[in-house]
Amino acid sequence: MKKTVLFSALLLAGFYAQAQMEGSTLDSVVVKENRLLYTAKEQNRNIRIITKEQIDALPIRSVNEVLSYVAGIDFRQRGPGGAQADVSIDGGTFDQTLVLINGIRMTDPQSGHNMMNLPIALDVIDHIEILRGSAARIYGINALTGAINFVTKTPQKDGLIVTGYAGSNFKKSETYDNNYNNWGARLTLAKVSGKTSHLLSFSHDLGNGFRYNTALNNSKAFYQGKFYTKDKDYFDVLGGYTYNKFGANGFYAAPGDKNSGEKVATAMASVGYHATINPNWTMAPRLSYHFTEDDYRYIVNPLTARNLHKTHIVNLEWNNTVHTTTGDIGFGLEARNEHIISSNLGNHNRYNYGLSGEYRFTNLGRFSLNAGAYLNYNTEYGWQLFPGLDAGYLLAKNLKWFVNVGTGQRLPTYTDLYYKGPSNIGNANLVPENARYAESGLKYNYKNFSATTSYFYRRVNHFIDWTKASVTDPWQPNNFQRINMQGLTVAMDYKIKGTDNSLFSNTLFGISYTNLQPKIKGSSSSNTISLYSINSLRDQLVTTISSDIFQKLNISVAGRYQKRINYKKYFLLDARASYKFLNKLRFYIDATNVGNITYIEAAAAPLPGKWYTAGLQLTL
Repeated sequence: MKKTVLFSALLLAGFYAQAQMEGSTLDSVVVKENRLLYTAKEQNRNIRIITKEQIDALPIRSVNEVLSYVAGIDFRQRGPGGAQADVSIDGGTFDQTLVLINGIRMTDPQSGHNMMNLPIALDVIDHIEILRGSAARIYGINALTGAINFVTKTPQKDGLIVTGYAGSNFKKSETYDNNYNNWGARLTLAKVSGKTSHLLSFSHDLGNGFRYNTALNNSKAFYQGKFYTKDKDYFDVLGGYTYNKFGANGFYAAPGDKNSGEKVATAMASVGYHATINPNWTMAPRLSYHFTEDDYRYIVNPLTARNLHKTHIVNLEWNNTVHTTTGDIGFGLEARNEHIISSNLGNHNRYNYGLSGEYRFTNLGRFSLNAGAYLNYNTEYGWQLFPGLDAGYLLAKNLKWFVNVGTGQRLPTYTDLYYKGPSNIGNANLVPENARYAESGLKYNYKNFSATTSYFYRRVNHFIDWTKASVTDPWQPNNFQRINMQGLTVAMDYKIKGTDNSLFSNTLFGISYTNLQPKIKGSSSSNTISLYSINSLRDQLVTTISSDIFQKLNISVAGRYQKRINYKKYFLLDARASYKFLNKLRFYIDATNVGNITYIEAAAAPLPGKWYTAGLQLTL
């Protein structure tokens, strides 16, 4: 651990010394929080921005798979291409991370397994913001280990993107006469007219799987519209739907679930208004709705042990930003209802009310300071206060030292509380998980180069873990443990633009590394079998490089090394080659898991070996 810290510090110092030979520019990426807005450079937190340019270079076919290429993100797929995946940050569980689209929560109170069932396709993404650390002050409840915000494009002109692709591992299917294969198509339309803009997207993925009973049928539709009433005032309308059907062999209850299947349908809608009350006060009310229907069948045919869950979430927000001579004030109110009707979990309702307040001090010279708190009331668990603070100091023009402390909470899901089954039993006496978090590090931003290195410590009290005393006992969640997690993270991104006559141009290089050191404290016996508490990554290293050759051919290579605490270490290599025709048509070939590595990320579901995909994209 000490060697790793020293290495990252020396590496960052070396880049800093080299970059001081030239001038500097400001990082203009704005982090889309719901109240106070910051550029990435102004932030005093460890925030990772994944740009559209970086996304386009990756050998992926779904929004979910982008997260596989960020160290610190544990993206655990049971099936690729958006079939089913869990996401966690810095050693947390999949229920402890908050996922958002344009600041709108996608959390499902039934289960975090549904959180990545998103209605957005790759072509509508502008960038992805990954905020690490407990963030109740910013996003409220359930951002216990951090938050991932998918920010969609706002069209500036008319446009059309059409993409089609197909892939295979060229292995004979066990249930079909042909090879395992998949295909997909995406259509994205943009229309700008006067004071309105519209973004409309459709996508469809279909495949017969990569092993027995892993077929996928996934459809998405998404709309975003902006309607200006004044120069700076506008309505923001958003809607999305996704239907996701897949074979779930080994996903949840192996080996008996060989013939299981699941269908998850998600719908979301939001209407917001951005109003400039006066030059110093902006107000943004928003009403959003989120619906999920999760239909799981332990055996599809004949129908056996069906679990049907329907969740309805209504969220009302009122966010404000006020500028003063000494700083910026952000405050807001929130009311949220979470209702479930389930064949297994029952019929339940809970309400959550929140009051947020933040203050950003200005005119402090090299020093910057932001402080605030989130006051929460839940009808099941009462009052809670979650304060937070972050600060930064410019050591040099482009080098900042930062520190932040924060708190967070994760409510038990309805599955945690009420599930009833032969191998899993809920616990209605659970209380929420609570976290305290502290982090400090260095940030460097210079022209097309950025680097961050930091160390964090997080303590989670009342950790909810599914455990059992013996192999034959059913799993049941309890609060008896405390998880102390410390970790180191290093990330660097560099771009070389080149010239039109260069052999290589628009070269992107990225590297990120995370080391985690968890410690478990609690009253459990050493013989207790745990499902989540010792399941995190220990070491994770991700490298990506992409470059244009003579402005036409692009070559991208990505490598991922992962070492899990209770699993073998492995290295995955992926690549993409794409070629542009007439600046409107692009043909590409992806090769994923080139080394044909056998590995499992979640449950008992091995992921595909070597897989090839060819695609064609038209942009007008």
